[in-house]
Amino acid sequence: MNKVGKWVAAALAIGSLAAISNVAQANTSESEQLRRLDIMLMVTSLRCRRGADDFQDDYYRFASRHVGTLRAASRDLSADHERRHGTRAARRYMDTMSTSMANQYGLGHPWMNCAALAEAARNLADTSDRQQLLSAASELLADRPARRDPLLAAY
Repeated sequence: MNKVGKWVAAALAIGSLAAISNVAQANTSESEQLRRLDIMLMVTSLRCRRGADDFQDDYYRFASRHVGTLRAASRDLSADHERRHGTRAARRYMDTMSTSMANQYGLGHPWMNCAALAEAARNLADTSDRQQLLSAASELLADRPARRDPLLAAY
C-alpha cells in the first residue's frame, strides 16, 4: 500500500472510531434519560401516593414492564462512567444523580400535577416501544412543556 493509501486507511479508521465513540455517547445519553425517567416517576409516585391521584400501581406496572430496559440503561450508564472515571467515581455519580433527582422531584414536578403524572405513568406502562420511552423522557424531564404528545395526554 502506498503512502496515500495508508493515510486514507488511517483516516477511515479514525473516522470509524469517532463514529463508535459518538454512538456510545448517544447510548449513554439515552441511558441517562431512561434512568432519570425511572427515578422521576418513582419519586413523584411516592409524593402523590396519599392523594386522590395515587399512581404507585401504575409506576410499578411501568417499572415491571420495562425492567430489562431500565436495568440495561442503569448498567450502561454506570459502565460508561466507570470506563471514563473509575469505579468509585461511577458509584458516586450514580448516587449523586439519584439523590439530586429525588431532591428535584420530591416537592413535585415543575409543570405536571399528580393526575397528569398518573396518566403519563399509565400510558408508559402500556407501551413497549423504547423510542416512545425516550420521547416521553425528553418531554417529562423538561423544565416546562414543549409540545403536546398523545402518549402523555393530560397536562
